[in-house]
Amino acid sequence: MADRSFQSEIFIGNRAGHRCFCKAEVCIQRNSHMTKPYTGGCACGAVRYTTKHEPIFQNHCQCRDCQRRSGTGHGSYLTFPARAEMTITGEATHWEIAGDSGNMKIHSFCPVCGTPVYLRFAAMPDLIAVHAGSLDEPERFAPHVLTYKVRGLPWDAIDPELKVFEKMPTG
Repeated sequence: MADRSFQSEIFIGNRAGHRCFCKAEVCIQRNSHMTKPYTGGCACGAVRYTTKHEPIFQNHCQCRDCQRRSGTGHGSYLTFPARAEMTITGEATHWEIAGDSGNMKIHSFCPVCGTPVYLRFAAMPDLIAVHAGSLDEPERFAPHVLTYKVRGLPWDAIDPELKVFEKMPTG
């Protein structure tokens, strides 16, 4: 398993439909298979997910959308490759919003308890991100970076050791 740098297309979408890995500021692991699956779901158990893949990106995000949805100063996410290989059980409700970047994000939450569970990106349909708090083992969340620091609130202190981006990283 080699560490590779993550190109900005993962955030803004590669028009050719391929994931690109090249030199950039964000380091990720390209290993996609692991021994122990990541599992999680909503608070009431009506929506569940499991994946055998390792996350390719883990971040805290302080954009205004994440602040509003989380009800606090940031959202915390693990992004996985191979959406088609993530098993999701139960029916989630979906809604769309344009992020600060202008790209559409599709948020999914439990219609019973209201817990946000996962989100997808219109420009990158192969990726899926889950909310760190929705993991059965949330201690497995290990953020790589802080994104949208420009929107950070003074009372929302984030680990100063994380790589910080004012917005989304660019290649």
